[in-house]
Amino acid sequence: MTKSAGTRRHLPASPFKAATAPPLRVFVVGDRVTHDQHGLGRVIAIEDGIAVLVDFGSSRMRILSPYTKMTAL
Repeated sequence: MTKSAGTRRHLPASPFKAATAPPLRVFVVGDRVTHDQHGLGRVIAIEDGIAVLVDFGSSRMRILSPYTKMTAL
């Protein structure tokens, strides 16, 4: 017996909440950010919804969306 790989349908009468997509993070040039691997930095450029260029002092990194390891300060 195998299970299908598709997503499950949420019934409106179900007492359980439907799975929701995580909110999209928005950064602005000049924002101070922290990254789990690279540490503290400042946003220096933005590619609309694709990536953010961050200056971490010793290096500049292009961080791709959805920015799971980066948060604004």
